[in-house]
Amino acid sequence: MRHHVDRALEVYRSRGLGDLVRTAGFYLPIELNNLLFRARYGSSTLVMEEDWDTLILLDACRYDMFADQIEITGDLQSRISAGSTSEEFLDRNFGSYSFHDTVYINTNPYLPKLDLDSGTFHAVVDLLDEWDDELETVHPETVVEAALDAHERFPNKRLIIHFMQPHFPFIGETGRRVSAKGWSTGRDDGVNGETVWQQLRGDGDGPAPDLELVWTAYRENLDIVLSHVQRLLRMIDGKTVLSSDHGNMVEERLRPIPSRRIYGHYYGMYTPELVKVPWHVIESEQRREIVSETPIEQEQQTDSVVEERLDALGYQ
Repeated sequence: MRHHVDRALEVYRSRGLGDLVRTAGFYLPIELNNLLFRARYGSSTLVMEEDWDTLILLDACRYDMFADQIEITGDLQSRISAGSTSEEFLDRNFGSYSFHDTVYINTNPYLPKLDLDSGTFHAVVDLLDEWDDELETVHPETVVEAALDAHERFPNKRLIIHFMQPHFPFIGETGRRVSAKGWSTGRDDGVNGETVWQQLRGDGDGPAPDLELVWTAYRENLDIVLSHVQRLLRMIDGKTVLSSDHGNMVEERLRPIPSRRIYGHYYGMYTPELVKVPWHVIESEQRREIVSETPIEQEQQTDSVVEERLDALGYQ
Protein backbone atom coordinates (compact mmCIF):
# COMPACT_ATOMS: atom_id res chain seq x y z
CA MET A 1 0.00 0.00 0.00
CA ARG A 2 2.85 2.39 0.80
CA HIS A 3 4.01 2.30 -2.83
CA HIS A 4 0.56 3.25 -4.08
CA VAL A 5 0.22 6.06 -1.50
CA ASP A 6 3.61 7.45 -2.52
CA ARG A 7 2.57 7.23 -6.15
CA ALA A 8 -0.68 9.11 -5.44
CA LEU A 9 1.21 11.87 -3.63
CA GLU A 10 3.62 12.16 -6.54
CA VAL A 11 0.71 12.49 -8.98
CA TYR A 12 -0.94 15.15 -6.79
CA ARG A 13 2.24 17.22 -6.53
CA SER A 14 3.10 17.02 -10.21
CA ARG A 15 -0.31 16.88 -11.94
CA GLY A 16 -2.96 18.12 -9.53
CA LEU A 17 -6.19 16.97 -7.96
CA GLY A 18 -7.88 15.82 -11.17
CA ASP A 19 -5.20 13.31 -12.01
CA LEU A 20 -5.04 12.27 -8.34
CA VAL A 21 -8.71 11.27 -8.47
CA ARG A 22 -8.10 9.28 -11.66
CA THR A 23 -5.06 7.60 -10.12
CA ALA A 24 -6.97 6.76 -6.92
CA GLY A 25 -9.66 5.17 -9.07
CA PHE A 26 -6.97 2.88 -10.50
CA TYR A 27 -5.25 1.98 -7.21
CA LEU A 28 -8.24 1.59 -4.84
CA PRO A 29 -9.56 -1.64 -6.44
CA ILE A 30 -5.99 -3.01 -6.38
CA GLU A 31 -5.68 -2.44 -2.63
CA LEU A 32 -9.10 -3.95 -1.89
CA ASN A 33 -8.26 -7.03 -3.95
CA ASN A 34 -4.85 -7.23 -2.25
CA LEU A 35 -6.52 -7.45 1.16
CA LEU A 36 -8.76 -10.28 -0.03
CA PHE A 37 -5.82 -12.05 -1.67
CA ARG A 38 -3.77 -11.96 1.53
CA ALA A 39 -6.73 -13.26 3.53
CA ARG A 40 -6.99 -16.25 1.20
CA TYR A 41 -3.33 -17.04 0.46
CA GLY A 42 -1.56 -15.83 3.59
CA SER A 43 1.92 -14.37 3.83
CA SER A 44 4.57 -14.53 1.14
CA THR A 45 7.72 -16.66 1.08
CA LEU A 46 11.14 -15.23 1.84
CA VAL A 47 13.38 -17.35 -0.32
CA MET A 48 16.45 -17.19 1.93
CA GLU A 49 14.53 -18.90 4.72
CA GLU A 50 13.88 -21.94 2.53
CA ASP A 51 16.09 -25.04 2.26
CA TRP A 52 18.20 -25.17 -0.93
CA ASP A 53 21.79 -25.10 -2.13
CA THR A 54 20.98 -23.57 -5.53
CA LEU A 55 18.00 -21.36 -6.30
CA ILE A 56 17.30 -20.84 -10.01
CA LEU A 57 15.05 -17.87 -10.76
CA LEU A 58 13.23 -17.74 -14.10
CA ASP A 59 12.19 -14.12 -14.43
CA ALA A 60 8.47 -13.48 -14.98
CA CYS A 61 7.51 -17.17 -15.06
CA ARG A 62 3.86 -17.88 -14.32
CA TYR A 63 3.06 -20.96 -12.27
CA ASP A 64 0.52 -22.29 -14.77
CA MET A 65 2.99 -22.00 -17.67
CA PHE A 66 5.71 -23.74 -15.69
CA ALA A 67 3.37 -26.56 -14.60
CA ASP A 68 2.33 -27.17 -18.21
CA GLN A 69 5.85 -27.14 -19.66
CA ILE A 70 8.23 -28.52 -17.02
CA GLU A 71 9.72 -31.90 -17.93
CA ILE A 72 12.52 -31.87 -15.33
CA THR A 73 12.02 -34.49 -12.63
CA GLY A 74 11.22 -32.98 -9.24
CA ASP A 75 8.52 -32.11 -6.74
CA LEU A 76 6.43 -29.25 -8.12
CA GLN A 77 5.03 -27.00 -5.40
CA SER A 78 4.07 -23.33 -5.37
CA ARG A 79 4.92 -20.33 -3.26
CA ILE A 80 3.57 -16.80 -2.93
CA SER A 81 6.27 -14.40 -4.06
CA ALA A 82 7.20 -11.40 -1.94
CA GLY A 83 6.75 -9.14 -4.96
CA SER A 84 4.77 -8.69 -8.15
CA THR A 85 7.76 -7.07 -9.90
CA SER A 86 11.49 -7.80 -9.87
CA GLU A 87 12.11 -4.58 -7.98
CA GLU A 88 9.67 -5.49 -5.21
CA PHE A 89 10.85 -9.13 -5.06
CA LEU A 90 14.52 -8.17 -4.75
CA ASP A 91 13.93 -5.43 -2.22
CA ARG A 92 11.71 -7.51 0.07
CA ASN A 93 13.89 -10.62 -0.05
CA PHE A 94 17.34 -9.04 0.11
CA GLY A 95 17.09 -5.34 1.00
CA SER A 96 18.46 -4.38 4.44
CA TYR A 97 19.87 -7.91 4.93
CA SER A 98 23.18 -9.64 4.33
CA PHE A 99 23.73 -13.15 3.01
CA HIS A 100 27.46 -13.73 3.01
CA ASP A 101 27.01 -17.46 2.42
CA THR A 102 25.48 -16.81 -1.02
CA VAL A 103 26.74 -15.92 -4.49
CA TYR A 104 24.28 -14.24 -6.88
CA ILE A 105 24.63 -14.74 -10.65
CA ASN A 106 22.68 -11.78 -11.95
CA THR A 107 21.04 -10.65 -15.20
CA ASN A 108 18.44 -8.27 -13.76
CA PRO A 109 19.28 -4.53 -13.76
CA TYR A 110 17.28 -3.94 -10.60
CA LEU A 111 19.86 -5.76 -8.45
CA PRO A 112 22.47 -2.98 -8.91
CA LYS A 113 19.71 -0.37 -9.15
CA LEU A 114 18.78 -1.25 -5.55
CA ASP A 115 22.45 -1.33 -4.47
CA LEU A 116 22.27 -5.04 -3.70
CA ASP A 117 25.47 -5.79 -5.59
CA SER A 118 27.85 -4.61 -2.85
CA GLY A 119 27.91 -6.17 0.61
CA THR A 120 24.57 -7.97 0.45
CA PHE A 121 26.03 -11.28 -0.80
CA HIS A 122 29.45 -12.90 -0.56
CA ALA A 123 29.79 -12.10 -4.26
CA VAL A 124 27.70 -11.00 -7.23
CA VAL A 125 28.54 -12.27 -10.69
CA ASP A 126 27.10 -9.44 -12.74
CA LEU A 127 26.28 -10.32 -16.36
CA LEU A 128 24.90 -6.97 -17.52
CA ASP A 129 28.15 -6.42 -19.42
CA GLU A 130 27.51 -9.73 -21.21
CA TRP A 131 24.44 -8.21 -22.85
CA ASP A 132 23.45 -9.51 -26.27
CA ASP A 133 22.84 -6.27 -28.18
CA GLU A 134 20.80 -8.02 -30.86
CA LEU A 135 18.47 -9.77 -28.40
CA GLU A 136 18.56 -6.90 -25.87
CA THR A 137 18.93 -9.31 -22.97
CA VAL A 138 21.41 -11.80 -21.52
CA HIS A 139 21.30 -15.13 -23.36
CA PRO A 140 20.64 -18.13 -21.07
CA GLU A 141 23.75 -19.90 -22.35
CA THR A 142 25.81 -17.03 -20.93
CA VAL A 143 24.14 -17.52 -17.56
CA VAL A 144 24.89 -21.25 -17.55
CA GLU A 145 28.59 -20.68 -18.23
CA ALA A 146 28.82 -18.06 -15.48
CA ALA A 147 26.94 -20.29 -13.04
CA LEU A 148 29.22 -23.26 -13.68
CA ASP A 149 32.26 -21.07 -13.16
CA ALA A 150 30.81 -19.71 -9.90
CA HIS A 151 30.01 -23.24 -8.71
CA GLU A 152 33.65 -24.15 -9.21
CA ARG A 153 35.03 -20.95 -7.65
CA PHE A 154 32.67 -20.96 -4.65
CA PRO A 155 32.01 -24.65 -3.80
CA ASN A 156 30.91 -23.85 -0.24
CA LYS A 157 28.35 -21.15 -1.08
CA ARG A 158 24.66 -21.15 -1.88
CA LEU A 159 24.03 -20.02 -5.45
CA ILE A 160 21.20 -17.87 -6.77
CA ILE A 161 21.12 -18.07 -10.57
CA HIS A 162 18.83 -15.46 -12.11
CA PHE A 163 17.88 -16.02 -15.76
CA MET A 164 15.96 -13.23 -17.52
CA GLN A 165 13.78 -15.61 -19.53
CA PRO A 166 10.84 -16.12 -19.99
CA HIS A 167 10.72 -12.34 -19.44
CA PHE A 168 10.45 -10.33 -22.66
CA PRO A 169 12.35 -9.80 -24.99
CA PHE A 170 11.25 -13.03 -26.63
CA ILE A 171 14.37 -14.62 -28.10
CA GLY A 172 13.00 -17.62 -30.00
CA GLU A 173 12.09 -17.91 -33.67
CA THR A 174 8.45 -17.05 -33.00
CA GLY A 175 9.34 -14.43 -30.40
CA ARG A 176 11.39 -12.37 -32.79
CA ARG A 177 8.21 -11.75 -34.78
CA VAL A 178 6.89 -9.72 -31.81
CA SER A 179 8.19 -6.21 -32.42
CA ALA A 180 8.13 -4.36 -29.13
CA LYS A 181 10.22 -3.44 -26.14
CA GLY A 182 10.07 -5.17 -22.79
CA TRP A 183 8.17 -4.84 -19.56
CA SER A 184 6.68 -1.75 -17.99
CA THR A 185 7.35 -0.95 -14.34
CA GLY A 186 3.59 -0.64 -13.94
CA ARG A 187 3.36 3.13 -14.08
CA ASP A 188 -0.16 4.09 -15.13
CA ASP A 189 1.26 6.79 -17.42
CA GLY A 190 3.21 4.14 -19.36
CA VAL A 191 6.37 4.38 -21.43
CA ASN A 192 5.11 5.66 -24.78
CA GLY A 193 3.30 2.47 -25.74
CA GLU A 194 6.51 0.61 -26.60
CA THR A 195 6.13 -2.56 -24.54
CA VAL A 196 4.29 -5.59 -25.84
CA TRP A 197 1.93 -5.35 -22.87
CA GLN A 198 1.07 -1.74 -23.58
CA GLN A 199 0.52 -2.58 -27.21
CA LEU A 200 -1.90 -5.31 -26.16
CA ARG A 201 -3.72 -2.73 -24.03
CA GLY A 202 -4.06 -0.58 -27.15
CA ASP A 203 -1.78 2.15 -25.84
CA GLY A 204 0.61 2.10 -28.79
CA ASP A 205 0.35 4.02 -32.05
CA GLY A 206 0.18 0.92 -34.23
CA PRO A 207 -1.98 -2.21 -34.20
CA ALA A 208 -1.73 -4.48 -31.15
CA PRO A 209 0.18 -7.74 -31.66
CA ASP A 210 -1.83 -10.93 -31.95
CA LEU A 211 -2.45 -12.29 -28.45
CA GLU A 212 -2.00 -15.90 -29.54
CA LEU A 213 1.36 -14.99 -31.07
CA VAL A 214 2.45 -13.34 -27.82
CA TRP A 215 1.44 -16.41 -25.78
CA THR A 216 3.34 -18.67 -28.17
CA ALA A 217 6.44 -16.47 -27.92
CA TYR A 218 6.16 -16.29 -24.13
CA ARG A 219 5.92 -20.07 -23.81
CA GLU A 220 8.74 -20.48 -26.32
CA ASN A 221 10.96 -18.31 -24.11
CA LEU A 222 10.26 -20.65 -21.19
CA ASP A 223 11.10 -23.74 -23.24
CA ILE A 224 14.36 -22.14 -24.33
CA VAL A 225 15.52 -21.30 -20.82
CA LEU A 226 14.45 -24.68 -19.44
CA SER A 227 16.60 -26.44 -22.04
CA HIS A 228 19.61 -24.52 -20.70
CA VAL A 229 18.59 -25.20 -17.09
CA GLN A 230 18.61 -28.94 -17.85
CA ARG A 231 22.24 -28.71 -18.90
CA LEU A 232 23.11 -26.73 -15.79
CA LEU A 233 21.45 -29.26 -13.49
CA ARG A 234 23.58 -32.08 -14.86
CA MET A 235 26.73 -30.27 -13.74
CA ILE A 236 25.98 -28.87 -10.25
CA ASP A 237 25.53 -30.68 -6.96
CA GLY A 238 23.26 -30.09 -4.00
CA LYS A 239 19.55 -29.48 -3.56
CA THR A 240 18.15 -27.20 -6.27
CA VAL A 241 14.90 -25.26 -6.48
CA LEU A 242 13.49 -23.78 -9.70
CA SER A 243 11.32 -20.75 -9.03
CA SER A 244 10.52 -17.22 -10.22
CA ASP A 245 10.49 -13.69 -8.89
CA HIS A 246 6.96 -12.99 -10.19
CA GLY A 247 4.55 -13.84 -13.00
CA ASN A 248 2.63 -11.74 -15.49
CA MET A 249 -0.94 -10.76 -16.32
CA VAL A 250 -2.01 -11.62 -19.86
CA GLU A 251 -5.55 -10.28 -20.34
CA GLU A 252 -6.88 -11.36 -16.91
CA ARG A 253 -8.90 -9.02 -14.70
CA LEU A 254 -8.53 -8.29 -11.01
CA ARG A 255 -10.88 -10.25 -8.80
CA PRO A 256 -13.18 -10.45 -6.91
CA ILE A 257 -13.53 -6.70 -7.50
CA PRO A 258 -13.35 -6.59 -11.30
CA SER A 259 -11.10 -4.33 -13.33
CA ARG A 260 -10.26 -3.74 -16.95
CA ARG A 261 -8.15 -6.44 -18.59
CA ILE A 262 -4.55 -6.20 -17.45
CA TYR A 263 -1.31 -6.93 -19.30
CA GLY A 264 2.17 -7.00 -17.79
CA HIS A 265 2.96 -6.64 -14.12
CA TYR A 266 2.45 -3.85 -11.62
CA TYR A 267 4.30 -3.13 -8.39
CA GLY A 268 2.17 -4.05 -5.37
CA MET A 269 -0.57 -5.91 -7.28
CA TYR A 270 -1.23 -9.38 -5.85
CA THR A 271 -3.03 -11.91 -8.01
CA PRO A 272 -2.36 -15.63 -8.65
CA GLU A 273 -1.04 -14.78 -12.12
CA LEU A 274 1.51 -12.37 -10.63
CA VAL A 275 2.67 -13.80 -7.30
CA LYS A 276 1.87 -17.51 -7.30
CA VAL A 277 5.19 -18.86 -8.54
CA PRO A 278 6.61 -22.35 -9.10
CA TRP A 279 8.72 -23.99 -6.41
CA HIS A 280 10.13 -27.07 -8.13
CA VAL A 281 12.34 -29.02 -5.74
CA ILE A 282 15.11 -31.27 -7.06
CA GLU A 283 16.55 -33.28 -4.19
CA SER A 284 20.13 -34.50 -4.01
CA GLU A 285 21.89 -37.03 -1.80
CA GLN A 286 24.96 -34.81 -1.87
CA ARG A 287 24.56 -31.45 -0.13
CA ARG A 288 27.09 -28.64 -0.14
CA GLU A 289 28.72 -27.57 3.11
CA ILE A 290 27.75 -23.89 3.20
CA VAL A 291 30.06 -21.39 4.87
CA SER A 292 29.54 -17.66 5.42
CA GLU A 293 32.58 -15.49 4.67
CA THR A 294 33.39 -11.81 4.28
CA PRO A 295 32.20 -10.44 0.92
CA ILE A 296 34.86 -10.18 -1.73
CA GLU A 297 35.68 -6.76 -3.13
CA GLN A 298 34.34 -6.22 -6.61
CA GLU A 299 33.53 -3.44 -9.02
CA GLN A 300 29.93 -2.26 -9.01
CA GLN A 301 27.93 -1.78 -12.18
CA THR A 302 27.81 1.76 -13.57
CA ASP A 303 24.59 3.77 -13.49
CA SER A 304 24.68 4.27 -17.25
CA VAL A 305 24.78 0.53 -17.97
CA VAL A 306 21.97 -0.12 -15.48
CA GLU A 307 19.78 2.53 -17.07
CA GLU A 308 20.50 1.25 -20.59
CA ARG A 309 19.56 -2.32 -19.58
CA LEU A 310 16.39 -1.19 -17.84
CA ASP A 311 15.44 0.76 -20.96
CA ALA A 312 16.07 -2.25 -23.21
CA LEU A 313 13.74 -4.32 -21.01
CA GLY A 314 11.06 -1.62 -21.16
CA TYR A 315 11.46 -0.43 -17.56
CA GLN A 316 12.16 3.22 -18.43
